Amino acid sequence: MESVPAARARPEASYSAVTERLVHRAREARLTGGRAGTLPRAEIDASWDRVLRSGVDPEQSPESRLLETEEIEHRRSSTGLGEVMPLLREGLATIADAAQQIMVVCDTEGRVLWRQGHAAVMRRAKDICLEEGAAWAESATGTNAIGTALATRAPVQVHSAEHFVRALHGWTCAAAPVRDPRDGRLMGIVDISGPAHTFHPATLALVGSVAALAESELRDRHLVAIERLRSVAAPLLCRLGGRALVVDSHGWLAAVSGMPPVDRLPLPKHLEPGTVWLASLGMCRVEPLPGGWLVQITEGVHDRVPRRVVLDLSRERGLAVHVTGAVGSWTCRLSPRHAELLYALALRPEGRTAAELADDVFGDATRTVTVRAEISRMRRHLAEVLAHRPYRFGEDVEVEVVLPDVPADLLPRSTAPVVLRARTAAGVA
Repeated sequence: MESVPAARARPEASYSAVTERLVHRAREARLTGGRAGTLPRAEIDASWDRVLRSGVDPEQSPESRLLETEEIEHRRSSTGLGEVMPLLREGLATIADAAQQIMVVCDTEGRVLWRQGHAAVMRRAKDICLEEGAAWAESATGTNAIGTALATRAPVQVHSAEHFVRALHGWTCAAAPVRDPRDGRLMGIVDISGPAHTFHPATLALVGSVAALAESELRDRHLVAIERLRSVAAPLLCRLGGRALVVDSHGWLAAVSGMPPVDRLPLPKHLEPGTVWLASLGMCRVEPLPGGWLVQITEGVHDRVPRRVVLDLSRERGLAVHVTGAVGSWTCRLSPRHAELLYALALRPEGRTAAELADDVFGDATRTVTVRAEISRMRRHLAEVLAHRPYRFGEDVEVEVVLPDVPADLLPRSTAPVVLRARTAAGVA
């Protein structure tokens, strides 16, 4: 089978009517289970597969329950994207207006937080629920630039019949992810959308460039904030004895005294002044500074190793690991994926290789890169609990797993083989 040529691979040409007809035929064949003479672009083909598995109706109206105004404002204030909205407006919104399109900015759930652009297109966008507070993840609205960029973490352009939902075939869109330059986490999606006749193959490059500029702006702001904090920290650390660090509110290092520097100090989600146990340092005294924290180490680490770990999987919305040591305890909330990995390790005290964990969680022993990345993220908060080579809980750590009362409720959304086997053993698979 031939693949439908990607319009952006031929910048001098517009998206032709012939190409659009071929994509339409490929979509109809996919929906009916038939065979088509051509295939859509690889990223569109993969998206259609995901959307079909999620059960989205291709004939549905692209509607969703809008977030309340207070919730939208809360999400705006909670994301760093608000800091770069002036840049996005200057770099995209004005161009979108001139091109009869609109700029849309979404959070990591695909919820629209801001939109701006051509007034007539803004009004028309309401007909497809492309408005503030709407959901545009693939699971809600099928293949579209916002949702597909969110799913793949990569820039993507979606035009006309490439949209899974038929009601969107009169639209064209291009979107790119914006990542936090401090740690690479996804912050949201920036998108340009408009009527299908406004398609231009250079739109994707424009959106990607502006997203990169936004990341650069965030990086510059971070460096300025660290320098400002460092100017406060330098004279302060000179007066203190012992080991101490000054970090920003996200744990990034501004200054250090009496110990080797680290790039970032993992901090509890809700850190308060006073005495606190930090997994990577031990018992510390924490004091607030303008833009960050002063952290003074009050106890040695090596003689205060945690002794007990409780992996709480009893509630889907309350997945957590509770760690207790000689001088304190702390709790780390878990994502479903991290809960799966820790559950697999709890079942095998002797440890698991990256390949074995990949097989436990993904059913694919080749996905070792993903496993190593996820374990690395967990070790930021559980460095004193998790050992490696092979991956395992520390030899002197007592591990308890708290399971749901009903075996079927064990990570109910999980498809990890290690979890499915547990359900099967309980007779509930």
